[in-house]
Amino acid sequence: MILVEKVFAGIVSLVVKIFSLKPEKRYRWEPMRPDLETGNLAYPMVLIQIPMYNEKEVYKLSIGAACCLDWPSDRMIIQVLDDSTDLTVKDLVKLECENWKSKGVNITYEVRNNRQGYKAGALKEGMKHDYVQECDYVAIFDADFQPESDFLMRTIPFLVYNPDIALVQARWKFVNADECMMTRIQEMSLNYHFKIEQEAGSSTFAFFGFNGVWRIKAIDNAGGWKDRTTVEDMDLAVRAGLEGWKFVYVGDVHVKSELPSTFKAYRNQQHRWSCGPANLLKKMAMEIMKNEKVSIWKKFHMLYSFFFLGKIVIQTATFIFYCVVIPVSVLVPEVEIPQWGVVYIPTLITVCIILGTPRVHF
Repeated sequence: MILVEKVFAGIVSLVVKIFSLKPEKRYRWEPMRPDLETGNLAYPMVLIQIPMYNEKEVYKLSIGAACCLDWPSDRMIIQVLDDSTDLTVKDLVKLECENWKSKGVNITYEVRNNRQGYKAGALKEGMKHDYVQECDYVAIFDADFQPESDFLMRTIPFLVYNPDIALVQARWKFVNADECMMTRIQEMSLNYHFKIEQEAGSSTFAFFGFNGVWRIKAIDNAGGWKDRTTVEDMDLAVRAGLEGWKFVYVGDVHVKSELPSTFKAYRNQQHRWSCGPANLLKKMAMEIMKNEKVSIWKKFHMLYSFFFLGKIVIQTATFIFYCVVIPVSVLVPEVEIPQWGVVYIPTLITVCIILGTPRVHF
């Protein structure tokens, strides 16, 4: 099952590349320009949300990158949602926001009295402010994300000229990929996810499960942010997908990000990414099956490819095969594994994954 899925995604991605089926060709896209009469009013209002929690190491980078986005300052609101419990960090983040505000940047510093709902709760609370009513779109960047300056210029037009698109996502680029062996392996895995899996999901079913630039109307239509799982972005994406909204992945636009470089941080991330989707599937399986707004093929893609195979089978099968079956076959001679099962198929799957990072050096 895993091999078939990898090959299918690879074929779709290859077809897209051979025939140059970039998003700009599949959807209407025109550059944003000021109008001779209305000036900057030709640009839609965009909200930038940056949720934070004790981000002492990266808060300056993320806030600075958002404030340097190439977009009219009077048509953009930057909202720093600080849930920090460390008072020192809180003061530093607030000071950084005040520094940028003094330079003419439209930035607001928002705090809550509690951390109810964690990140989802912070995003939901941020959408309640009166000034958000002026905005048509919202771009969400975690505290360790740094968008390129032309991010909005290259993504917002998809939403402006295509009313059926809810989400535009860029590709992650990892600033610490060469830090150690663990980060290099993560880079290969995530590069495959974005360059192959996200490309295939966007090109075939216009669906995937991460954040980017959202149409606020689509968020409201899908029921807003919910804190019932640890994968709030995936939760919202699935609900929006079931409402018939389309998602677009733009691989030529990059957002800098940081990979966990310690085993503890990596373990916590993988626990969240593994348990969260499984919990979400448990909550939404019947809702997906009963949905009448999308095709049966899209529902099959969500249930089988996206959830069951992509989020459950791959992790479970990998653990059982490498951590149980192979060790048992070494200790117990009676247990035999066919050569195709222990060599050929794992090798083919690995080759499919490393194709996403052809020039990686160990």
